[in-house]
Amino acid sequence: MQKFLIIQTAFIGDVVLATPLIEKLHAFFPEAQIDFLLRKGNEKLLTGHPYIHELLIWDKKKNKQRNLFRVLAVIRKNRYDKIYNVQRFLATGIVTAFSRAGETIGFDKNPLSFFFTKKIKHQVGGGQAIHETIRNLELIRDITDDSVYRPKLYPALSDFDFINTFCTRKFITVSPASVWFTKQFPASQWISFIKEIPRGLDIYLLGGPDDSLLCETIRSSCDRADVKILAGKLSFLQSAALMSRAEMNYVNDSAPMHFASAMNAPVTAVYCSTVPDFGFGPLSDIRHIVELDKPLYCRPCGLHGYSKCPEKHFKCAFEIRQEQLFRTLPL
Repeated sequence: MQKFLIIQTAFIGDVVLATPLIEKLHAFFPEAQIDFLLRKGNEKLLTGHPYIHELLIWDKKKNKQRNLFRVLAVIRKNRYDKIYNVQRFLATGIVTAFSRAGETIGFDKNPLSFFFTKKIKHQVGGGQAIHETIRNLELIRDITDDSVYRPKLYPALSDFDFINTFCTRKFITVSPASVWFTKQFPASQWISFIKEIPRGLDIYLLGGPDDSLLCETIRSSCDRADVKILAGKLSFLQSAALMSRAEMNYVNDSAPMHFASAMNAPVTAVYCSTVPDFGFGPLSDIRHIVELDKPLYCRPCGLHGYSKCPEKHFKCAFEIRQEQLFRTLPL
């Protein structure tokens, strides 16, 4: 039995975009042991995953370096046949390079990739709109094939049972927050949109506990009884389950967009400072992109976004027209 380890300790959405490796490795090697290393706080995203043998967790917030070497000790003891490092940062490069695995495979942008058994070119932009999931699958193409697998999450039956109480009427979800300010559609824009949504749909505001204040600002400004805050009240997998039942899910270029892709849920993704050509766009069968429909000299301003608009005007968000969102609203 082969033993594989996948490493992705970045943000929630990055973990979702690494799940096609799990799906494809299992399809080609159904008897293999597949483990996954992620950061503490993200483990509930893969809880109960049918193809994962063990989740290894790195606590980055407390004693970060000490915990990294504790994880490395476990990995060295496990003696994996192959390690697939989806990240491009030094810390996971250390884990990969000194893992004692039979083979180590990662991207050439990792600063320690010269220690890897095999390094794969990772290219964003450059005139090639390659999705991140396809870039990630390149890591295992030599032992599988060039077929494409989608991200996938596995909410439990209990997760679907929990969200059933919210599904008594037709509804949409809005996930208004993002880690990055310039990837977040402004609250005033969400408010203008929600205020004009015809009655008859419940509107659920999703996000984590830290997003509750933003969601309350939106809800109170809309002054509608059908706008309800679920931010901080659902787990990752419960949120994904709820999105799979929605008529439409409105999201930023952020983790909830990838939840929708993983559940093949209908999605409208609003792009502010970033662009779909970076390769992180939605993959659902029913998907829409909303972005500024005219050229802007400063857009895109960066791959991940910034804590504030570098040009101080944030036109890439404020000049998106409300009618663009309404075109995707199921009525």
